[in-house]
Amino acid sequence: MNSTQEEVLQIFRDSRALLTGHFVLRSGLHSGHFFQCAQVCQHMDKVTRLIELLRPKLAAFPCDVVLAPAMGGLVVGQELARQLGVRFIFVEKENDKLVLRRNFTFRPNERVLVAEDVVTRGGRVQECLEIVKQAGAQTVAVTSLVDRSAGQTKFSVPFISLLELTFPTYPADQVPPDLAKIPATKPGS
Repeated sequence: MNSTQEEVLQIFRDSRALLTGHFVLRSGLHSGHFFQCAQVCQHMDKVTRLIELLRPKLAAFPCDVVLAPAMGGLVVGQELARQLGVRFIFVEKENDKLVLRRNFTFRPNERVLVAEDVVTRGGRVQECLEIVKQAGAQTVAVTSLVDRSAGQTKFSVPFISLLELTFPTYPADQVPPDLAKIPATKPGS
């Protein structure tokens, strides 16, 4: 692990954002580890530093706007847009589906960077990519603070994360006995 990855992990640890226990992820999978990015996002100095570490990885993907899914991606996306000097908008759930609301729009062929806090399987990112496509804009890349799939999640555009880690995940009917002994919680993202 390089010094940047160590610094990122330390920020998560110091913020009590890297949790252990038995968790049901947004994807429905179960895990013994959870990244509670909201714990980091309450400390803007830590968010600022994480985005400072992420920005060099995004240099090859100039954008006009950063799009983030609510809730998890809001603080990350807004700080990223601030540091890049571009516009920030977000999508939110309506009837269990992400939608563009609040009169947010894209210009034709506008370059969009999709920002998320943690990606496990990428379902919400896929929804964002479809929203951008339907609006006639162009997604240049996807970025996240943490890629829980350790590089296994793929999108139709480049995916750049600050930290790639993987912890085992399990379908509900395949949770190992030692994990099943711990009551499952859904801490939210």
